[in-house]
Amino acid sequence: MVVRPEIEREFETQDLLLNVGPQHPSTHGVFRMVMEIDGELVKDVVPYIGYLHRGAEKLCETMDYRQGIGFMDRTEYLAAFNAELSYVMAVEELAGLEVPDRAQWLRMILCEMNRIASHLMFMGAFGIDVGVFGTPFIYAWREREAIFDLFEEVSGDRMMYAYFRPGGLAWEVPVNFTERVREVLKAVNQGIKDFDGLLTENEVFIARTRGVGAISAADAIDFGMSGPSLRASGVPLDIRRTEPYLKYAEVDFDVVVGQNGDVYDRYLCRLQELRESVRIVEQCLEKLPDGPIMPEKMPRMLRTPPGEVYIRTEAPRGEYGIYLVSEGGNRPYRLKVRSACLSNLQALKHMSVGQYVADAIIVLGSIDIVLSEVDR
Repeated sequence: MVVRPEIEREFETQDLLLNVGPQHPSTHGVFRMVMEIDGELVKDVVPYIGYLHRGAEKLCETMDYRQGIGFMDRTEYLAAFNAELSYVMAVEELAGLEVPDRAQWLRMILCEMNRIASHLMFMGAFGIDVGVFGTPFIYAWREREAIFDLFEEVSGDRMMYAYFRPGGLAWEVPVNFTERVREVLKAVNQGIKDFDGLLTENEVFIARTRGVGAISAADAIDFGMSGPSLRASGVPLDIRRTEPYLKYAEVDFDVVVGQNGDVYDRYLCRLQELRESVRIVEQCLEKLPDGPIMPEKMPRMLRTPPGEVYIRTEAPRGEYGIYLVSEGGNRPYRLKVRSACLSNLQALKHMSVGQYVADAIIVLGSIDIVLSEVDR
């Protein structure tokens, strides 16, 4: 019998690079991330953006101020009214336009209804990410259809509205607008109850989301995060409250904040913000005055004096800002969009490293990015 000596061998291991995107069903748009994984643990995340870059900012510099509105719609297509608002407010600041009260209240109603539609889309897609199958998406689509029907009655379009104008609105809302909004709110309230009952105390949902992808308030601020993704970490920053625009100073609402900054808190913040938006819209309907929707003396071709301005508003995903430079004339010399999604996306690696691969997909879904706003 031959006795062979024991040989100690050290086996080398090699981390695997996992490509997610740009056509992967979990990427929430045309987005790619390459994860370095050790077994099921994520060791590194490298995001790749730019697949939807269309040069919207540069194209706006070749258009007059009204034509540029359509490009804003296509950056934040899930909340186009909110994107239009920042742009027209920047133009109004440069041009010194005073917006009639009725137009301001109507803008608030439409923007908050658009926030509801956007958050509903998050609820539906996020529920599928977590593994609660297709029920959340059906709930979301059911209520969003009611909202989109309303938007179509107002603007003629279901997604790309181009309805706001520098100075006010393109035309008056339908005569039954108030009744239709209240009718849609009833459906929305039912949808909120359905989501709350399906997800909030669901054992599977809690196990998949609580403690996952947590980020501290200090780190969230350092990454430039905003919106529900920031407030979930306990930072009570809401531009509607800190720098009131339109008529937000005249309505009562709560700034929703979380405690742990994890995926579960980001969900809870958006769920409660749905209720707050309903509350804001109901107050707006009570306060909606009669009157004009555009200034009395509005030139056919708007021209602005030389100057520059930065206007920011609280869009569904956070701070949507417009930096606008004019050298005089009827078009911008320079336009820059401050994307909430781009800033929030910067924290993806920080929140994903150390998590499991499946959890990294949930972390991505929890920051609710829109890639056309990231890339522009």
